[in-house]
Amino acid sequence: MLPKILILILLVQFAAASHKFAFNGFSSANLRLSGSAEIEAGGLLRLTNETEEILGHGFYPFPIQFKKASDGMPQSFSTIFVFAIQPQYPDSSGHGIAFAISPSTDLAGSMPSQHLGLFNTTDNGNSTNHVVAIELDTVKTVEFNDINNNHAGIDVNDLRSTNSSPVAYFDAKTGNFTSLKLISGDPMQVWIDYSGVDMQLDVTISPIYEPKPSRPLVSSKVNLSSVVLDDMYVGFSASTGAATGKHYILAWSFSLNGVAQEIDLSKLPSLPELQGAKKESKSLVVVVALPLVAVILLLLSVAAAMSVLAKRKRYAELFEDWELEYGPHRLTYKDLFKATKGFNDEHLIGVGGFGKVYRGALPSLQTEIAVKKISHDSKQGMKEFISEIASMSRLRHRNLVQLLGYCRRQGELLLVYDYMPNGSLDKFLFDNGKQYSCLNWTQRFKIIKGVASGLQYLHDEWEQVVVHRDIKASNVLLDGDLNGKLGDFGLARLYDHGTNPQTTHIVGTLGYLAPELSKTGKATTSTDVFAFGAFLLEVACGRRPMEFQESVEVPNLVDFVLESWKLERILEASDQKLGGDYNEDEMELVLKLGLSCSHPDPVARPSMRQVVQILEGNLVMPDLSPDRLMSSDKVSKYDESFDDFVISSWTSTSEFAYGTNSSSMFTPRS
Repeated sequence: MLPKILILILLVQFAAASHKFAFNGFSSANLRLSGSAEIEAGGLLRLTNETEEILGHGFYPFPIQFKKASDGMPQSFSTIFVFAIQPQYPDSSGHGIAFAISPSTDLAGSMPSQHLGLFNTTDNGNSTNHVVAIELDTVKTVEFNDINNNHAGIDVNDLRSTNSSPVAYFDAKTGNFTSLKLISGDPMQVWIDYSGVDMQLDVTISPIYEPKPSRPLVSSKVNLSSVVLDDMYVGFSASTGAATGKHYILAWSFSLNGVAQEIDLSKLPSLPELQGAKKESKSLVVVVALPLVAVILLLLSVAAAMSVLAKRKRYAELFEDWELEYGPHRLTYKDLFKATKGFNDEHLIGVGGFGKVYRGALPSLQTEIAVKKISHDSKQGMKEFISEIASMSRLRHRNLVQLLGYCRRQGELLLVYDYMPNGSLDKFLFDNGKQYSCLNWTQRFKIIKGVASGLQYLHDEWEQVVVHRDIKASNVLLDGDLNGKLGDFGLARLYDHGTNPQTTHIVGTLGYLAPELSKTGKATTSTDVFAFGAFLLEVACGRRPMEFQESVEVPNLVDFVLESWKLERILEASDQKLGGDYNEDEMELVLKLGLSCSHPDPVARPSMRQVVQILEGNLVMPDLSPDRLMSSDKVSKYDESFDDFVISSWTSTSEFAYGTNSSSMFTPRS
């Protein structure tokens, strides 16, 4: 008898060389499943359920030899499958389904939603992915240049399709393409054919009982020589987003260097009945079974009542008696749901650790809005938090994003802001490309002065002191004229003028957090100034305050600017993308002011009132000069270095910290 290990090796080698298989239903199939994927009792391969933000994978368990052993060229292949997408709600479903050729079956690190369970935010577009996919996408993702919310596309290592087309099939009778709706719930058949000789990839689709159309829907020349490896896996991936649905595969056949076996449509497993179909059958009973009209009417009444209850549940909000005093600032969940089309992913404009932001239109406010959904604990501190939100909705300044109101629902808090059409400043600083142009210095300096003015208003000019606690480029939004507006007041705290702030949890972003926060736990106007200093350097230098690269030591931004100043080349710290096209006096002023605001000692930082006066040219910046270069690899020298070049130049630092306009420190301009 052959040893077991030898038998296993032979089986794996046979499987790798095997180039044909067919499944008319998956009851007896040995697929490799992951995520939410499972094979249902009737033989359906269901990749997702009606849960938000999930993904599912179903792969043939053995690798297939995709390259010829003789010359390493990609081999031809053919596959046919039948799929269906049943949306939770008739008009929206997310996100889509994809046939994938991958070097592994687990697609480690892949994400749901717009990433279709194939890639994530960091590896999308990398040539090292070695993934080829045919996407059937039900959501238009602007990030990936999608053409619409109902398209088929060819993806090579990237969700930005090399070619795509609205879903339709070629009808030989009319000689035209007829549209198909991916989320109709109806089964459809897909043919994917690749010629290794011509390097031609064709994708064809049709309704289930229509023959294969004579013309493909999507066709591209795709050289897979450097994409596929010797052995690859084939299978399916699907994902959901805020909108959900069930993604099914009913049958599947595959062939290497040959035509895939036709699907036996008589053996397809049955799909579960759609909710819409149930309603149609009820209507038929009403018309045909007249003797049962009374019973049917009663049933319809019950159904209507249940529908009302379900609708109320959909729009159910969390409301407590103490919120009555904040009534004018509370918006209904129903209005926000409709404004964002059910928080459809097509309206998604931002994602972060806090949650998601959706764009919408609210008729009652006659304006476009941005709705941020964040989780919250309604049992602790919520009354105080809502009180502060209601107070901040009364803030009025041209350089602050207007907080319009809030809504509470179950475990979610929804904050509603004015919509800013140009998005966040960090996109223009760090994501320059076709969508985001590089801002020139005039635009940047105007944004800096605008944000400074808005922050001064928060600290000094409103009825209470507002500490923002999260000042950074990604929280500065740009309107249609590229005016900077400070937004995201989700972490802001208020206290009365002349009183001391309370100790809170340390929140914010690394690189913008003042060092004293770790000791006192108190967010103050001075900690905001520290973050604003990091923001100044960020805008001027086009670099984040802290950057991390594997195996490479990168100095933080303050160290970098200080070193440039020490070498009398401070302007060389400016953003290289500006190409030297800037006002040198303004650039030098911003760099030095950013360092002053970033001083580790809070009493040595300027107030925002002084910052605004310096930026407007109404106060002269003290003549500062560093006496010692700060060593970026010795954190212990951080305070000492700053003391040498700042404290020695500033006089009356206690007055400076409390925002007085002492003539011993500044010389007003006439």
